[in-house]
Amino acid sequence: MTTALQKYQRLEATALWRPAPNEQRRDVIVSIGDATLVITDMQDRALAHWSLPAVRRQNPGTRPAIYFPDGDPGETLEIGADEADMIQAIEKLCAAVARSKPKPGRLRWAIAGATALAIAALALFWLPGALRNHALSVVPQAKRQDIGDALLAQSLRLTGAPCDGFLARPALRKLERRLGVRRLVVVPGGVQGAAALPGGIVLLNRATIEDFEEPDVTAGFVVAERLRAGDALGELLQAAGISASFRLLTTGDLSQDILRAHAEDLILTDRQRPDDEALILAFETAKLRISPYAYALDASGETTLALIEADPFTTTPKPVLGDGDWVALQGICDS
Repeated sequence: MTTALQKYQRLEATALWRPAPNEQRRDVIVSIGDATLVITDMQDRALAHWSLPAVRRQNPGTRPAIYFPDGDPGETLEIGADEADMIQAIEKLCAAVARSKPKPGRLRWAIAGATALAIAALALFWLPGALRNHALSVVPQAKRQDIGDALLAQSLRLTGAPCDGFLARPALRKLERRLGVRRLVVVPGGVQGAAALPGGIVLLNRATIEDFEEPDVTAGFVVAERLRAGDALGELLQAAGISASFRLLTTGDLSQDILRAHAEDLILTDRQRPDDEALILAFETAKLRISPYAYALDASGETTLALIEADPFTTTPKPVLGDGDWVALQGICDS
């Protein structure tokens, strides 16, 4: 499988991508990544990453070839007959993935069945919510940080290596202290705005820094995302299901498969912003203007008018960053 990936990692092709059945198809570039199918727009901005094991063919033997991610047939990728090399590469990689899947024997099936029965019996007597809450109450902060670091490693496979400009590091540390975040990680793409991970880690798309004139916007993305996520470990366990909470309680760890799936969901899935009233209160608590963030979401201000009109401050009472630090931070991805 690794050899096959290396063979095709420089291969690119044009295609038509439809994110949902009711949306128009878009011209995109598709390429082979690290165990993923990478879909970018014509400006080389990441639109989606499909895990190769989850790629399915809608019309075997027919051209143009139409693919979709397992479980979501509404999202499609159409590759024309003139891109035969890419079609052949996808088919070979998917076949290689299928061959590499383990073939469990009777003993493994017996063990898996017994485990499933045990989990089902546990679910009957201890509701999933109670099990998750118990796990959250006993997991120490150090373990939360370990899980956050492991989830970060999985996320960086989708976003690219973090930006780490030497001159910007002091400014980034100041921003962390200003917002009460253990670690801010600026990434070149993938993540939509910001993404909160367990252990006090927040991913930031470089666009939240480079595309705006003041640090209040960047800080706003962090505040809004931390409010949306709540307890980021709780969000992970809820998404992964009762088995993840049970595994964490019994072994103290989460599998790489669980972390990988959550990273893909966290990075690639659209998330609703929190309730306006809760947002306004969070910004007031953080001593931060909300109107710059609201205009960043909608430059016209039409859809975020309630936030703009309810801004608790006309000027930020506690500056986010000084001018020099802000200029330095805006160059974090330049080197």
